[in-house]
Amino acid sequence: MAALVARLCRAPGTAAGPLRLLRAALAAPTHGAPGSPLGLGLGREAGSGRRPLSFSAAGLVSSAPGPLQPYLRLMRLDKPIGTWLLYLPCTWSIGLAAEPGCFPDWYMLSLFGTGAVLMRGAGCTINDMWDRDYDKKVLRTASRPIAVGDISTFQSFVFLGGQLSLALCVLLCLNYYSIALGAASLSLVITYPLMKRITYWPQLVLGLTFNWGALLGWSAIKGSCDWSVCLPLYFSGVMWTLIYDTIYAHQDKRDDMVIGVKSTALRFNENTKQWLSGFSVAMLVGLSVAGINCEQTFLYYTAVAAIGAHLAHQIYTLDIHKPEDCWKKFTSNRTIGLLLFIGIVTGNLWKRKDPKEMNVINTDI
Repeated sequence: MAALVARLCRAPGTAAGPLRLLRAALAAPTHGAPGSPLGLGLGREAGSGRRPLSFSAAGLVSSAPGPLQPYLRLMRLDKPIGTWLLYLPCTWSIGLAAEPGCFPDWYMLSLFGTGAVLMRGAGCTINDMWDRDYDKKVLRTASRPIAVGDISTFQSFVFLGGQLSLALCVLLCLNYYSIALGAASLSLVITYPLMKRITYWPQLVLGLTFNWGALLGWSAIKGSCDWSVCLPLYFSGVMWTLIYDTIYAHQDKRDDMVIGVKSTALRFNENTKQWLSGFSVAMLVGLSVAGINCEQTFLYYTAVAAIGAHLAHQIYTLDIHKPEDCWKKFTSNRTIGLLLFIGIVTGNLWKRKDPKEMNVINTDI
């Protein structure tokens, strides 16, 4: 920068000469380092048409190579909220299965996180393959890659096979009980997209599918399910899915009525808030039972109370006739899942370690 200023000051000609040089320098494409004062990359972006780098999920997908982008959008990597909602029940179960006074198993959390990305992508691929004709008729889904022809049916089959193969590799890292339990969920993953053609309760089937991790996480740590903990946790997750996916379905209810697709949003209609309130109470009861059966501490129940307050506010302020408000409320459910996970972890850390385990440690020392 100092060298450029000195050059401008030594420029020959009239007093306007330096100004002309400065204008020319600013107008020309800059090729300096992005961190330098005149190398902000603005000229390069203007000259090449590249988008500025963004660290949001949608921005990262948009920055990917062109041929790859339709596949990333088919996996919904640009909208990670669905992956969070699939992953969080796994974290609850893994957290509850941790030894008293200990953090959850970080390896299992990362393994299930990878599995959630892959299985959510596979589920979305299956959904879009089933719904390609419906998606063309709904404003919100008309731009999906299969619906617009960016990906052919054959390409989507191949891509689905790749995702399921990688997900199988993740599953094979678990114990035999968990492998069998995880494989059992595949029928739900495949059939869920068809439920909206058959019943007004497809959100219930989605709940059974999306919360399978509440069973699988515990068995991955313990070797099998403790049904006194896993079933109430699973039930709570299903109730939670009925809440957030009913809210989600209200975005498309007008299009759904036209094309003949069913949902709990159409089933409940103006009584939606009463139904959601009932599901919320059921969810909180299930979480309390799960906590009692695994001897959770007051920090866990504090988190459950915070979840109840969040649900109450979410339902009270919901406007089912405004799609943008439905989307906002739907995405806020990630906060609920994280609150419960934090409550499980802190509640478990508050527990005293098993005296028998402590005696073994002391003996070893």
